[in-house]
Amino acid sequence: MRMNLVLELQDVPGQLVSVLSPISGLGANLVTVIHQRDFKNEKGMIPVQITVEGERDNLQQVIKTLDAMNITILEIDGVVVKEKLSSILIGHVIDTDIKDTMDQINALEGASVVGLDVKLEEELESSAMIVIESDVGKKQLILDKIQEIANDKNLLVVNEV
Repeated sequence: MRMNLVLELQDVPGQLVSVLSPISGLGANLVTVIHQRDFKNEKGMIPVQITVEGERDNLQQVIKTLDAMNITILEIDGVVVKEKLSSILIGHVIDTDIKDTMDQINALEGASVVGLDVKLEEELESSAMIVIESDVGKKQLILDKIQEIANDKNLLVVNEV
């Protein structure tokens, strides 16, 4: 049986080798690796596509091992496992405790703030673009939470189109 994975890896020396090393020890064979360093995301992470083959139990163990290594699996056999969304908050973002805003989003199961870009205009209102990585199917829950936070803190929210 073959399985195609898209992983998200740090662009640091040795990262790819450390991820690929356990595969053979788990009874699976590495068939293909596509490692394109030209396509970094906003966190400086790169997608790496791998194809592995082996028995179903061995492939499941590969997924468990990658998860234990804190490697983000974006896709399994073409099915998106993680997705990203962005929202912009406008108003007194800093004065209304941006850390609290991030903590509330991170408290949602399957959601994690992975990027934050804040723009300040002296004593005027500020804005922040928040990038969130989430499990598939959690998008509306996250957008609702962001709107709730914005309402509570009197912020304007602009979600991705």
